[in-house]
Amino acid sequence: MKIAILALGTQGDVQPYIALGSALLRAGHAVRLISHTNFGPLVRAHGLEFWPVQGDVQAFMATPEMRALLEKGNFLAISAHTAKQSQLAAVEWAREGLVAARGVDLLITGVGGLFVGLALAEKLNLALLQAYVFPFTPTREFPGVMFPASLSRFGGTVNRLSHSFLRQMMWQSSRQADALARTQVLELPTSPFLGPYQATRLNQNPVLYGFSPSVIAPPADWPRAEVTGYWFLEPAPDWTPPPALSAFLEAGPPPVYVGFGSMGNRNPQATAALVLEVLQKTGQRAVMLSGWSGMSGENLPEAVHLVDDVPHAWLFPRMAAVVHHGGAGTTAAGLRAGIPNIVIPFFGDQGFWGGRVLDLGVGPAPIARKQLTAQNLARALEQAVSDPVMRQSASALGAKIRAEDGLARAVAVIEALELKPVK
Repeated sequence: MKIAILALGTQGDVQPYIALGSALLRAGHAVRLISHTNFGPLVRAHGLEFWPVQGDVQAFMATPEMRALLEKGNFLAISAHTAKQSQLAAVEWAREGLVAARGVDLLITGVGGLFVGLALAEKLNLALLQAYVFPFTPTREFPGVMFPASLSRFGGTVNRLSHSFLRQMMWQSSRQADALARTQVLELPTSPFLGPYQATRLNQNPVLYGFSPSVIAPPADWPRAEVTGYWFLEPAPDWTPPPALSAFLEAGPPPVYVGFGSMGNRNPQATAALVLEVLQKTGQRAVMLSGWSGMSGENLPEAVHLVDDVPHAWLFPRMAAVVHHGGAGTTAAGLRAGIPNIVIPFFGDQGFWGGRVLDLGVGPAPIARKQLTAQNLARALEQAVSDPVMRQSASALGAKIRAEDGLARAVAVIEALELKPVK
């Protein structure tokens, strides 16, 4: 089978699709991954054909405007800002995607590429498969990922409506960009005002979900969803840890990990100073991520080691606990490692994952970014490293997740698809 995977977003958004593509490649399929130019080296390191499209999300997330929005955590404001940027890129995404997807049997897309993916599938008459790493199908069992879990007290109808509201927020912020791509490049009619969610092509195949059923049990009203287990991206075959990091890990007890992925801060130095204060108070060794968040520090104490980019699959099992922003991929890696997670959500679905961590008993209550203080973080860190019940729960959940093979299950579902043309 010839398969194209459209994966747009941050590194955490894209990595699961690289893992899925690699599994399909090992199963004998021809796989092309379509993503932003800056992910080329990572994609090629895992043996996949790479087709670049416009945009560097790393640079976009690091802009002063985006950092300020992330600091405030206002999803509507963030969506409006990203919608403007997407509108500028929409025509190029459609033009480049039209060439990249031509001749394939199946187009797989996540939320980031959903609307352009559907338009490309319509133009080229391709089978389309939705593949997500967070709940996107409406359900009565819990609220949409942008809403507080407490919304459930109003009942299943409100839960389901919250998912529909989330889908509308995403569509309305993308509607103008979608119209440009359809009319200027693809010569297609524009989508309905309320979005293309009822399109036959979009609903012809089951929806694939790359998270663990031990973390989110498949809702009873998801009859056509396949919750496969996580799609973990293992380190590239030739990857080796930096010698300085290995030496640091061997020099003492397991440290904690602190990193916020692609979530920028307007004042990363202040965040680093807060973390260092907490580490000194609690007496913890730590590995701190610099990376996209801009965290840095000069004259670091011997108990702290700064890294740029180390595969979570290798690093997290060597930690005592992990402190992070609650991205789907980072949370998945922390849960698989079998250690407590401390989630500091900035925006989006991060609060949802922080809530799951709390409900599963594998981490303290999440600390909203705007409420992050040295006192709050120190309290959470001490609980994570010393609470025996929490640590046992994390260990047990990690064992369940490691026993699953989400990639093999996803490949089996894809291979069982009946790729019927849509008339």
